[in-house]
Amino acid sequence: MALEGVILDVDGTLVLSNDAHAQAWVEAFAEHGYEVPFERVRPLIGMGGDKVIPRMVPELNAQEGPGKAIANRRKELIINKFGPKLTSANGTRDLVLKMRQSGLHLVIASSATTQELGILLKAAQVDDLLQEATTSSDADASKPAPDIVEAALSKAQMEPDNVVMLGDTPYDVESAGQAGVGVIALRCGGFSDEQLSGAIAIYDDPADLLKHYDHSPLAQAA
Repeated sequence: MALEGVILDVDGTLVLSNDAHAQAWVEAFAEHGYEVPFERVRPLIGMGGDKVIPRMVPELNAQEGPGKAIANRRKELIINKFGPKLTSANGTRDLVLKMRQSGLHLVIASSATTQELGILLKAAQVDDLLQEATTSSDADASKPAPDIVEAALSKAQMEPDNVVMLGDTPYDVESAGQAGVGVIALRCGGFSDEQLSGAIAIYDDPADLLKHYDHSPLAQAA
C-alpha cells in the first residue's frame, strides 16, 4: 500500500526539548522535597509523565497529592521557563514542508498538553504548518501504551498499514508498534541506535531524513 500519512511525535523529534523536560522534572521534584538526579529521569523522557513519577518516587502518582503537584509544576516550568528557550531540531520546517508537498496527511501524536504543544510547535517553527493533533487529553494511557497513536489514526481516519510515525524514543517505537505502525526514528532525541532498534529506519535528525528522503520509507507516498 502507498504511504498515506505520517504521525508526528514532537518532543525530541521536531524540537530539541528532551533535556529541558528532564531538567523540569528535576526542579519540580526538588521543590517538593525529592532529590531526583537528571541522569535517572533523562532516559524516561518520551514516556508519559504519569509513568515517570512513580518510577522516580514509587509512593507518588500523578493523580493526587504531591505527585499531582509535581506534575503540574513540571508543566509550568516547561511553559514559562524552558519553553521560550527551546530550539527546533535541524531541518524540521523543511522536512514538514516536503512531506506536505508530497501529499502526506500529517497528524501529531504527543503526550504534551494542548498548552504545551502550542509552545513546542512554535519553537519547532512549524506552528503554521501543523494543525491536526492528538494530545494527552485524547488518550486514556500515555506512551509507551498505544493509545495516543491509535487516537491519531482515528482522528486522521487512516489505517496503520498506510502510515509511519516519526519519533525519537524507544517509547515511540513501542507505542506505535502496539498500534501496528512502523517508526522512523531520529537520533536527535538523545537515544542510541540500540535503544531505537525496533524502528524501520533511523536518521540523525529531520535534515538527515530530508537529505535521504527519496530513499526513505517516506518516498512510498502515493
